[in-house]
Amino acid sequence: MTPAEARETLLFHSCAHPDVDDPRWQRGFLGSLRPFTGLREENFHEVMSALRTLAEPLGADLVPREVVSAVVSICHFGRAWGVAPDGMLRGNDLISDADAARLEEWIWSISHALTMILDGDVAEAFDEYDRHD
Repeated sequence: MTPAEARETLLFHSCAHPDVDDPRWQRGFLGSLRPFTGLREENFHEVMSALRTLAEPLGADLVPREVVSAVVSICHFGRAWGVAPDGMLRGNDLISDADAARLEEWIWSISHALTMILDGDVAEAFDEYDRHD
């Protein structure tokens, strides 16, 4: 995956890409949560792959704002909609407890990776993910 493809991937997964008619928008990480069409493990792996691809630019002194915004949106809205007890999915019994727990693990991994990359520790960013992948 090239950096440009990684950027585009994150924009689709965060529903920030302007091409809302592209199927990647609806099937992406956040798109599949609203409306809920089930968890797609490939979405989690695509987000992590995009983060790995963009580790160098994200570790720079000036980071690409739209990329950081996309990842933060994935984490924030994923947690608000699918993990929070009063969120859209749990509050309306649309997601099982097991899927909500799995979603929470994915979000934790994504936010941990972003935090470690921004702190300059790329090895730590993917250490646990690589052990379980």
